[in-house]
Amino acid sequence: MTDDRRRKTSESDSPQSSPTGLRSPVPGPSSVPGPRSPVPQYKFQSLQVYQLALDYLDRVYEIAYTLPGVEKFNLRSQVERAATSVVLNIAEGSTGQSDPEQSRFTSMALRSYLETVACFDIAERRRYVSGSNLQPARESGHELFVKLSALRRALSRPKTEDR
Repeated sequence: MTDDRRRKTSESDSPQSSPTGLRSPVPGPSSVPGPRSPVPQYKFQSLQVYQLALDYLDRVYEIAYTLPGVEKFNLRSQVERAATSVVLNIAEGSTGQSDPEQSRFTSMALRSYLETVACFDIAERRRYVSGSNLQPARESGHELFVKLSALRRALSRPKTEDR
């Protein structure tokens, strides 16, 4: 026993550790033993175009990270926001929307994608990134563009009734 009456700290008194190695001061769901309930799957998450947009977003972030510090709040931020907007517009437009409304969101996703293309053109022109380093993103981006365009066309077609 210590004279200053300090209590010994046990493991149960320490903050909970998460799978990422970060420590949380408050026990959360990750600290509760037992099986977890499955995470809900939304319609947009199963769309191929959504998965392509997520892959493209990853590529954009990888390239944006290499841009010089002077572009952190300009070109880097702009290209990251535009690529994120592609993903978010696909998600927002696909759930509980009419075809014309989903087509409108798909059009916004296409415009945001084209904004990323323009950002890459600027980055290449300023010699921040070489064309060869942009090529994989440009290729996956073009595939995304084709799929988004096809989705928009399909949504814009008039519905025909089978009789």
